[in-house]
Amino acid sequence: MTETTARILVEDRGDHLLVTLNNPARRNALDPAMHSILRNALDQAAAEDRLGAVVLTGAGGYFCAGGDLNALAQRAALTRDERRARIDDLHTTIRAIRACPRPVIAAVEGGAAGAGLSIALACDLLVAAEDASFAAAYVRVGLVPDGGLTASLARRVPASLAARMCLTGDPVTAPALAVMGVVTDLCPPRQAVARAADLAARLAQGPAGAQAAIKRLLADAGQTGFDDQLDRERDAMADALASPEAAAGLRARLDRRGPDFGRGLPRKKETDR
Repeated sequence: MTETTARILVEDRGDHLLVTLNNPARRNALDPAMHSILRNALDQAAAEDRLGAVVLTGAGGYFCAGGDLNALAQRAALTRDERRARIDDLHTTIRAIRACPRPVIAAVEGGAAGAGLSIALACDLLVAAEDASFAAAYVRVGLVPDGGLTASLARRVPASLAARMCLTGDPVTAPALAVMGVVTDLCPPRQAVARAADLAARLAQGPAGAQAAIKRLLADAGQTGFDDQLDRERDAMADALASPEAAAGLRARLDRRGPDFGRGLPRKKETDR
């Protein structure tokens, strides 16, 4: 089933959602309607255990060029509070990607620039074609990064490269970022969505509760001290040990067979643990 609007496609593929930014004439530049539909898709994925991931890509052979320059130019006439509100719309989307309990996979063809790069780096996994490139292009039009880009780059690349990308706007190739682990899967051109779909199918066979807990732990790890993170891991592990997923997974391993996590196993309430 596919939901179509002027700017986005959401396709339910059974074990994952394929969300396609659909403004190819402008290299999938973002507008407010795209934010709301993307967040709705993330909510849908969170609500259904059978959906193992969200694959996010762009139409027309390009992931996303960031904000629409015409719209950005018009925002200069708004009040500062109004300008801040427009940026917060993007930031709400970034937070929704990071908070989604399902893994979100960026499938990048062509390239990602500006806020498009911010969105790609907010995803849990990044599949990219070998000829794709990535640019923090804000400075080239006299702007500064948003969408968490400075934080994402600071965590994933050397400080000198983050500075060069943000200060010059020069693109960096997918193979270069793959060497640093930023691009998690490198593939031939025009194969990014297929590779991401294979990865989504694999994730859909895994334990949804454990995957969601792992996402939370990884998100917290960059913001908490080591001792606090040990406490978070302790609590998450204690909860996981009492889950139906762990019962199924441990029994399967002891029986030397593959696990069946069901993707519909009932979650025990905290009071039952």
